[in-house]
Amino acid sequence: MSDEQKRLDESASWYLTQQLDFDRRMVRFRYGSLRPHLRGPAGLELGSAEGEMTRLLLPHFDTLTVVDAAGGLLERIAAAPGLRKIRSLFEDFAPAERFDTVVMEHVLEHVADPVGLLHRARKWLSAGGRILAGVPNALSIHRLAAVKMGLLAEPGELNERDLELGHRRVYTPESLRSDVNAAGMRVLESGGVFFKPVSNRQIEENWDEKMIEGFHLLGRDFPEHAAEIFVVCAPDA
Repeated sequence: MSDEQKRLDESASWYLTQQLDFDRRMVRFRYGSLRPHLRGPAGLELGSAEGEMTRLLLPHFDTLTVVDAAGGLLERIAAAPGLRKIRSLFEDFAPAERFDTVVMEHVLEHVADPVGLLHRARKWLSAGGRILAGVPNALSIHRLAAVKMGLLAEPGELNERDLELGHRRVYTPESLRSDVNAAGMRVLESGGVFFKPVSNRQIEENWDEKMIEGFHLLGRDFPEHAAEIFVVCAPDA
């Protein structure tokens, strides 16, 4: 077993033992932001985890290939028409077919070489295809507040939850665009998901539905400081 496979297996248990209901709610919010940009008939999801996003993506494609290195998580995804599950490190994945949409949600902060992965995934696109990539935002208001409180030395410092999840970095809008451009692609559209002033656990334990929905909508108005950011990318002409 490679060091990278071992590292991913160790962090995979988080999704089965520590994931909050609000964490899954955030997946649904992310899907809502990506939905207008999904195009078929062939889709690829990198980093499916236990399949919360997969379930939402399936209706948009005739065929959906999902790739994850954690076999225990892939087993949690129910079989469905048009769904193909592949256990593989992203670095080892080499598809013969091409895809109209490649979804990378919460992937780039995990991998050793995000620019290299984006560059490879660019070659997996069909003509007119798009890569949709989303990551946690270092400039999220809750991280900025944590700096003021002395809990983080700077906004991009890895916190306890980052380390549990195997994050290697936390992106800013600028650094995400920089990696996309370095991989030979351009950003067509970008946005923010959820304006988060406190932790996910505090939200789950204390907020009502009106508050959650209000701050969800607020994230669209203040993308630079939303909890998460996403980009819609296309290869350079």
